[in-house]
Amino acid sequence: MCSYTQTPMDDILYPIALTCIKGIGPVLARNLIERFGSAESIFREKRGMLEKTPGIGSGLAEAIIRQRDEALQRAKEELEFIHRYGIRTCYMDDEDYPARLRECPDAPIVLFAKGEMDLNAAHFIGVVGTRRPTEQGRENCRKLVSDLAQTMPGTVIVSGLAYGIDVCAHQAALQAGLPTIGVLAHGLDRIYPPSNRPVAAEMAKHGGLITEYPSRTNPDKPNFVQRNRIVAGLCDAVVVVESAHRGGALITAKLAFEYNREVFTFPGRVNDEYSSGCHELIKNNVASLIESADDLLHYLDHPVYRGKTEPQERTLFAPPATEPGKRLPDHLPEEDRQLLQTLYDHPDGVPINDLVELTSQPFSQLSGRLLGLEMQGLVKRLPGNVYKAS
Repeated sequence: MCSYTQTPMDDILYPIALTCIKGIGPVLARNLIERFGSAESIFREKRGMLEKTPGIGSGLAEAIIRQRDEALQRAKEELEFIHRYGIRTCYMDDEDYPARLRECPDAPIVLFAKGEMDLNAAHFIGVVGTRRPTEQGRENCRKLVSDLAQTMPGTVIVSGLAYGIDVCAHQAALQAGLPTIGVLAHGLDRIYPPSNRPVAAEMAKHGGLITEYPSRTNPDKPNFVQRNRIVAGLCDAVVVVESAHRGGALITAKLAFEYNREVFTFPGRVNDEYSSGCHELIKNNVASLIESADDLLHYLDHPVYRGKTEPQERTLFAPPATEPGKRLPDHLPEEDRQLLQTLYDHPDGVPINDLVELTSQPFSQLSGRLLGLEMQGLVKRLPGNVYKAS
């Protein structure tokens, strides 16, 4: 559980103050702390030392010095808010800081949290999507979460407490008895949209709310893009339920992919507006197609599926999968046969970057071939973009 700060005020005061300096984002904040040993040291250094930090330079070093006093005062005000309303804090070096998120290079150095939650629980699944879902999208969301509760109890459902699929996922988790966490694009002194306040109140009892933003931060548009990286970084996998071609959920999915998380999505009809983004993720080999929680858990190699028979092929045109060591399927192009033989020679699986070297095929061509083989049931994608013969 993320711990409420009981240490001396200065231990969290300076990290909060650092986040209040304009021009210092998470990456630069971590660089500065690594260089000077602590957030407090940054507030005592001279400009000449600050500007030697990679990414800072003379202009930003001057801005840091100019803003330090104001930032410290703002941090003191935030500490009063934290104590008054029982807000919990997580600093990046704390034991209770989410370990998954810490792996991400742009993770926030401080998180503010409200509620009862374990940010290092065994299973975190992000569920995101359009703010204007269809009824089928809502049903897919509810059933996915409900089935996860049956198969993988204790799974933490993470989303952004926005309209549409986000709040649907939170509500479904509460109804199924799963903890759920909302990542906010503003401070904990407000809830946006206001209509989600009742859900947020229930989440505080069965999960909680987290944000990197101090109180008095408005839900401005850039903050929503920023918070998406926290949704992605917290999770083992992200599911996009429905999304238009330019939907914000695609940002979360692509960030998750960059963080080496698993990404999944539901398909829709060819001309469905709020499936076009999902189809884009599948076509670009960012997301794997799922139709149920069973598919999700199979891809994640969950223990409930280990030792069971592989699911039957979904396509009418797919030949039976060939076991390693058996004859290669005759219908395949030569490049696919070479790729499949390489996977047969490595039965434990091969990361896609290693496959590029082993096969001498360009990444763009290789990823397309792997997707084709996967859809034929000949190849299986494992967590971490590792591929093995089915």
